[in-house]
Amino acid sequence: MRNKDIRKAIKSSGLKYWQVADKYGLTDSNFSRLLRKEQSQETKSKIFTAIDEAEKEYKKEVTS
Repeated sequence: MRNKDIRKAIKSSGLKYWQVADKYGLTDSNFSRLLRKEQSQETKSKIFTAIDEAEKEYKKEVTS
């Protein structure tokens, strides 16, 4: 499986793929297609930033 680090980060954050895709600026289907091929460190960095932002937003919604 490719992009195991990204998949692990999404799983451990408790987010759904569509939430990360939304923050990253893609539809959930296009995000899933993106993950089929190993991504560059630059792209991974942007995805990890999207995961962090989505996680903060999700936690804010849950506590409100």
